[in-house]
Amino acid sequence: VAVEALYAFGTLAVEAAGADRRDLLRVSGPDLGAMLGVSDPALRLAAVRVIGRLLAPRPLDEAVDERAADAVITVLNDKEADIRVAAMEALGALRYQRAVQALTDLVRFYSRGSAAEAALDALARIAHESSAPLFTAQLAGRNATLKAIAVEGLARLGSRGNADAIQGALSGERNEAVLAASRFAAVLLSNGSIDPIVDDLRRAKLHDRALDYLIEIARGRTALFTRAVQDPDARIRVGVVDALGLSADEAALPLVEPLARDADPQVSRAAARAVARLRAGSRVS
Repeated sequence: VAVEALYAFGTLAVEAAGADRRDLLRVSGPDLGAMLGVSDPALRLAAVRVIGRLLAPRPLDEAVDERAADAVITVLNDKEADIRVAAMEALGALRYQRAVQALTDLVRFYSRGSAAEAALDALARIAHESSAPLFTAQLAGRNATLKAIAVEGLARLGSRGNADAIQGALSGERNEAVLAASRFAAVLLSNGSIDPIVDDLRRAKLHDRALDYLIEIARGRTALFTRAVQDPDARIRVGVVDALGLSADEAALPLVEPLARDADPQVSRAAARAVARLRAGSRVS
């Protein structure tokens, strides 16, 4: 019951916004961190997952609760493999820079497999400049998953020089995930068009990856989506509206609000959800 209650809390609490969210984070952060020390592995796993989901920073948030985040770092040594991986994912979601050294050590220790991928992905989301050599080294490897993650990390670092390194390393690349990551990097590093990523929404294997990229791109770049919200394909409009709604950028409202009257019911419902999320996120009182 405790585990199910904790997951239910995590599902409901993420909808809080403005002052309600700030108050909730102040109260829940320490309690969630304390749960990482309980003996029940199912409860530890639930707690680390809720921390990663609930405490993931939003534009108007205060600093991440260090007590909770430091507790997640300690869980990197948990005896349960799934909890260790969940801790890596949570630290990436939190973008917690104090975890960089521990995660780097884990990448080097595991070198391959799901644990190495999770640790590298966390570093790619934190995007600390000290990780650049590690990302660059992965570009020359044969592991497509690690290579795609490395491209994402270099993209988030923001240095335009990384665009040349990515382009040179991926000459002749055929892996779809790596190529999708390179399209994400082109937007962040070279002011590329989002159209190729929007097109990936049509492909089942790349849809979720493309949606994640568009959510991230949308923050501060909503003007790039002007054409995409008018795409004749309703499936594309739904995906783009979902991305804008989850971007936590209220500047997306002028693009999303007209689609609440879209002739396609799936689009109009998606737009209504997006408008509600964006308006809730803009409340600061």
